[in-house]
Amino acid sequence: MPVHDEARLFEMLSLEGAQAGLSWSTILHKRAGYRRAFASFDAAKVARFTSSRVERLLEDPSIVRNRMKVESIVRNAAAILDLGADGPLDEFVWSFVDGVPTVNRWKRMGDIPAETPASRAMSKELKRRGFAFVGPTVCYAFMQACGLVNDHLTTCFRWVEIH
Repeated sequence: MPVHDEARLFEMLSLEGAQAGLSWSTILHKRAGYRRAFASFDAAKVARFTSSRVERLLEDPSIVRNRMKVESIVRNAAAILDLGADGPLDEFVWSFVDGVPTVNRWKRMGDIPAETPASRAMSKELKRRGFAFVGPTVCYAFMQACGLVNDHLTTCFRWVEIH
């Protein structure tokens, strides 16, 4: 479903980055821990996290304790605040699909790509703006999760509901 809530978009971008190299079920089981650890994904609060706060997070078993991933969430919060005239995050990410969800017509799971020109463009621009853990595959998963792309199979009841 299309997501426009700033905190929810930040959360999904963070969780997709945290999931890189791991199973999605691992991240789903830790979702509540992430919400608690990262101030319900309030970018203004997370951007102010200190290095000592990051060190404490690295000892928290309710999240993935990978320094680069934890630091990327703090870094991305600051980058969200720096979007300036291209922000808020909602307007920025939706600009990669011209504000309208892309509706694909896949018949088989194997047809769904891991990345697209739009996710590569989003990744490139996010990286240019200082974001981390936002490769093209992470960006495409984020686009799917936030409804920028409808990749439900055409035989799925959700494809019809969202289409």
